[in-house]
Amino acid sequence: MSMLGLIGRQEELFVSDILKNEKELSKIVSNSSFLVIGGAGSIGQAVCKEIFKRNPKKLHIVDISENNLVEVVRDIRSSSGYIDGDFRSFALDCGSLAFDVFFQAQSSYDYVLNLSALKHVRSEKDPYTLMRMIDVNILNTEKTMTQALDKGAKKYFCVSTDKAANPVNMMGASKRIMEFFLMRMSKKLPVSTARFANVAFSDGSLLHGFNQRLQKRQPISAPKDIKRYFVTPKESGELCLMSCIFGDNRDIFFPKLDEKLNLTTFSDIAIKYLNSLNYEAYQCSSEDEARSRVDELVAQKKWPCYFFDSDTTGEKDFEEFYTDNEILDMNRFESIGIIKNDAIYNECMLNIFLDKIAQMKNSKNWTRHELVELFNKMIPNFNHKETGKFLDNRM
Repeated sequence: MSMLGLIGRQEELFVSDILKNEKELSKIVSNSSFLVIGGAGSIGQAVCKEIFKRNPKKLHIVDISENNLVEVVRDIRSSSGYIDGDFRSFALDCGSLAFDVFFQAQSSYDYVLNLSALKHVRSEKDPYTLMRMIDVNILNTEKTMTQALDKGAKKYFCVSTDKAANPVNMMGASKRIMEFFLMRMSKKLPVSTARFANVAFSDGSLLHGFNQRLQKRQPISAPKDIKRYFVTPKESGELCLMSCIFGDNRDIFFPKLDEKLNLTTFSDIAIKYLNSLNYEAYQCSSEDEARSRVDELVAQKKWPCYFFDSDTTGEKDFEEFYTDNEILDMNRFESIGIIKNDAIYNECMLNIFLDKIAQMKNSKNWTRHELVELFNKMIPNFNHKETGKFLDNRM
């Protein structure tokens, strides 16, 4: 079964919009230079492939993962070959001094795309990883935006998340705060972003974990009550590039919800995934049963699964790409909606946020509660769901 079939679809989302705009898209890309930060992650790789196949003048990829950079280069070479332009990769952390020196040494980029992110709800379980989430999702964005401005970039794109709309977890809230910083920079440098659904089988995702569990002959565990929208990696790359190239200043692109994009449970995908590999999903009553019966059930072409009701901190009951008070343009594209933003942000609160984080770092002492409280001040209607249970406590 194809990836589309696993997530309950037969058609790709953005085919018509890409086809209608391909001539202009290819012309702009082929005459432009690009820096993609976080370009070796699942979304980053998809974006880089979309740029590369349209023959850019320059495509530089930066990522903290040396191994993933190797794979994205091999993937591009094996699928698209070579371009006339300058294509290089750099194993750098965009928050480091080495990146600052690298960026300063380059001629200007037309488009700077930031795809780096801590995207997991599990990353908010402790104060140390949560501070890194703030560094990656907010502070590095603020820093690289300023660098792009100083170097004369035409546009800065940064990926957001559907979870930034009415956030209930710290990850979504960090992206919402990031959007505030984008709005502030938009007065000096054109910016755009995208909110989209879960990227199916992206690195570290639950669906990617299904592959890992089968390779390691381990049971599959998934919530049965959580429904999500899914896009393919290719669709994520297309949406990001469309927003980067065609988005007006402050636009947020998102996939329209129609008959082609349906809510799907993780447990349903697990059942389809196993069926595609000629296994029957066998539902166990506990993690212990699932672990203990692997050999017995696999020999019968059944795979042990534990499907449960979710009760972990930060799980959102439903997904949404925009709120009731946001202005939408639903007519420009067939399958893409656009949130039209004014430069609305609280300058005082942004400065307070930066000062508070700096104070915590200087003291080398902060708590998770302090960070949650700071987020509550930044987003007054932040509805953080605290259950005391985290995903690391599950199989």
